[in-house]
Amino acid sequence: MRLFQYHRPTTVDEAVGLLTDLGDEAVVLAGGTSLMNMVKLGLAEPEQVIALRGVRELHGVDTQPSDGLTFGAMTTLREIETSALVRGTAPGLAEAAHHVATVRIRNQATVGGSLVHADPNQDLPPMLMVHDALARVTGPDGSREVPVADMFLGYFETVVGAEEILRSVRVPVPRAGMRTGYLKFLPRTRDDYSTISVAAGVTLVDGRFEDARIAIAGGGSVPVRCRAAEAALVGNGTRPDVLAGAADVVPGEIDPISDGRGTSGYKRDMARVCTERLLRRLVAEARA
Repeated sequence: MRLFQYHRPTTVDEAVGLLTDLGDEAVVLAGGTSLMNMVKLGLAEPEQVIALRGVRELHGVDTQPSDGLTFGAMTTLREIETSALVRGTAPGLAEAAHHVATVRIRNQATVGGSLVHADPNQDLPPMLMVHDALARVTGPDGSREVPVADMFLGYFETVVGAEEILRSVRVPVPRAGMRTGYLKFLPRTRDDYSTISVAAGVTLVDGRFEDARIAIAGGGSVPVRCRAAEAALVGNGTRPDVLAGAADVVPGEIDPISDGRGTSGYKRDMARVCTERLLRRLVAEARA
């Protein structure tokens, strides 16, 4: 491992200042579960590392009646998984966080790190997309909000600029009656990335879909909202053929690659199967 200089800012402004001053030589360290593995494998050789753990304003979960939930970028996935606020307001997020690797990893990995790392197989991004979550990004020119659905540009690439850091993620108050859930198909052990995973949220009124959201991880270079599949549900009832019909649309909305976790065709098939299974589960829960 190459030696590097280690910086420990205590405020967001100080962290942004370091990024500006150090330029391309600097990388940001959140939980470290991705960066340090890349360093060990020789895929990253930073000269300057800016660690955010000491920036207190980046930690914690907060809720406001009008704004919903806000996670600081350094909030761990274990905190998301176990938070009573999250379980009460957006239980699908807690479920998705629970599916990330092992407890040891979830105690280290952070919300901000998982988003900015931009691996398309990550568990949290599709669930945040279902919730129309907004990422707050801060740089030398101030702060801006970016929909999580618009954050990802490609493999390991986001809209977060070189002199910006992800400060927080805001999850708006969910629609009344919305049921959310997450289904992950694993190829090997629990701590592996998924072959495909599906996040969904549905709202039923008088036995019909008033609203539907479906997002897929592992279906291409970025997580994908399946808008056509959603449209196939809205306004229709909950008959099995309706659920199957919406699931049949999903393979055409994704573009997975063939790799060690499965061929492109296999991943499309599993996306269809997992979508139908998750929709059946959420409909059953809504009826209970």
